[in-house]
Amino acid sequence: MTHVGIPAPVITGMRAQPGWAALEAIAPTLAYDDTVLADSRIPRDLVAKITIPAVVIGGGASPEGLQQAAKITAEALPHGAYRILEGQTHDVAADALAPVLVEFFAA
Repeated sequence: MTHVGIPAPVITGMRAQPGWAALEAIAPTLAYDDTVLADSRIPRDLVAKITIPAVVIGGGASPEGLQQAAKITAEALPHGAYRILEGQTHDVAADALAPVLVEFFAA
């Protein structure tokens, strides 16, 4: 978690949450994620092979690095769209996300 820039106090708070055990159980997969992402870089050649329409959504209150990663990923997709949800973080509220998904899937 610190590798991707999450401050230690935030991690401490996350560990106190009920969902922490589930996250911890899948933690070994992070090594694979890091390998695919080439040390946090978007694998443009791999992403370019995704030919179905996709929407990549970022939270306007998320760290700048996460917002930029979402934008760059959307730009690398042949049929990608980028949406920013103002005031939302990585832990987006369902009522903010739902209208964007309805719009995307209805198009």
